[in-house]
Amino acid sequence: MTEARIYYEGGQPILRVENMETALRFYVGALGFSNATWGTDDFTSVNRDRAGIYLCRGGQGRGGAWVWLGVDDVDIIYEDLKRRGIPIRMAPANYPWAREMQVEDPDGNVLRIGSEPKPPKPETPYMHATSGIEGTPDGDPTPQNLRWYLTHPEVYLELSK
Repeated sequence: MTEARIYYEGGQPILRVENMETALRFYVGALGFSNATWGTDDFTSVNRDRAGIYLCRGGQGRGGAWVWLGVDDVDIIYEDLKRRGIPIRMAPANYPWAREMQVEDPDGNVLRIGSEPKPPKPETPYMHATSGIEGTPDGDPTPQNLRWYLTHPEVYLELSK
């Protein structure tokens, strides 16, 4: 006798926020999500198309979470947010899994917004390093700055022995 398969309908993150009014100004006002009609000052859900995020005031986590939001074209969203003066944490950059950008909400939660990767343009600046990396753009060799340097959207780096 086989057991019936149980269907999971999906998953939605629950993000900790400190001030629901401030969070809703960001998610609804800046990003274009809709607030749930049942939402309260302590707990709500914001939704846009098929994406949904729960917001919980002062509970359920420590803040600083990271969330992936898949979209049709991240470059269109980037240009819109930039035009409206919304702070961008990271401009769109290509990775093997996606072309993604990052924005940070007022509580330090990071939204990784991405779409299918785009092929690099032929005129993209290119650097070939044969003896390793000697530094970063600001001269600080810390891993955080090195990561910024290697993921910056205008830098394509090939390492060889």
